[in-house]
Amino acid sequence: MKKISLLIALAAVLGLSACKGAKPDARARGVVKAEFGKLADGRSVELYTLTNAKGMRLKISNYGGTVVAIEAADRKGAVADVVLGFDDLDSYVKSSPYFGALIGRTGNRIAGGKFKLDGKTFTLAKNDGSGPNNLHGGVKGFDKVLWEAQVVDNPGGPALLLKYLSKDGEEGFPGNLSVEALHVWTDDNTLKIEFKATTDKPTVVNLTHHSYFNLAGAGQGDILGHELMIPADRYNPVDKNLIPTGELRPVKGGPFDFSTGTMIGSRIQDKDPQLHLAKGGYDHNWILTKKAGDTTLVARVKEPVSGRVLEVMSSEPGVQFYSGNFLDGTLKGKAGAVYGLRTGFCLEPQHFPDSPNHPKFPSIVLRPGQSYRHTLSYHFFAE
Repeated sequence: MKKISLLIALAAVLGLSACKGAKPDARARGVVKAEFGKLADGRSVELYTLTNAKGMRLKISNYGGTVVAIEAADRKGAVADVVLGFDDLDSYVKSSPYFGALIGRTGNRIAGGKFKLDGKTFTLAKNDGSGPNNLHGGVKGFDKVLWEAQVVDNPGGPALLLKYLSKDGEEGFPGNLSVEALHVWTDDNTLKIEFKATTDKPTVVNLTHHSYFNLAGAGQGDILGHELMIPADRYNPVDKNLIPTGELRPVKGGPFDFSTGTMIGSRIQDKDPQLHLAKGGYDHNWILTKKAGDTTLVARVKEPVSGRVLEVMSSEPGVQFYSGNFLDGTLKGKAGAVYGLRTGFCLEPQHFPDSPNHPKFPSIVLRPGQSYRHTLSYHFFAE
């Protein structure tokens, strides 16, 4: 018996995963690494499980910096995984619409797959099904590369540092870009991500995170009853290819007004041309009412039945809200769940879409000697 007790104590110290069915408070705080699968070229992919002091778990893969699972408790203490995703690596490689991914070099769309920088035109892949655009960094953006992963000590909670060197010319972008993304799973159930990047040539950078959330639990119906608040008084209208027109349109009084908590589905069927362009929903950037560089609240979402709440903080000037309009039931996710229309939503803090082609938008140009930084966080609690 003494020997068994010593083994259990050692497992707790090392942060080994609790057995299936264990209550959250029985799980040891720490990080556990396991193999998630192999890529076609034979490289091994890892899955890291971060467990905080409350026993809640966050799972991240070094393939695409992908957040595979986030646990959050409801008002009664029942725990659910609140992000859409898959049970296996192959599905992420073959079928993922950016589920949980780290996005770069440039999040969102670049019109025509082209931009000019210092008088030179750079040509990118046109990999967007919505039009002839570059989307989320290209055919093999940061969501599809294998990141170097390192477990690090952090006083705030279990932490994983991801690193990647994007070489000059990769996906058409100039400059060797060195990127770091520190993920901290805090003891108050916050996923905090700190992005840093440097370059040896002038380039463009716009990094973000792309989880699809459902606060009722992944696979538990649509998200239309979630109540959303975005502290913004303007947004970017888009053209037929979902590229910003350049107008900064007021949200007041229309279906894009989430300045106070409003059900996502309350106006999603309105006959607004902008909703029609985004395939019957939202896929737009909101312009936040904040000072440049300040890390502040950019969105708050509540699922009224469970009481789960998500608060998003960021230092970026905009946030893309996407209501899962392109999910169509063809993807089977965790435990065989079918992800149908509007069964997940995304909140992607970032600079404005197509910024390199809009001189009046906040710049995403990064030059040698400068350091790109973006801090964002997703805080989960119940009320």
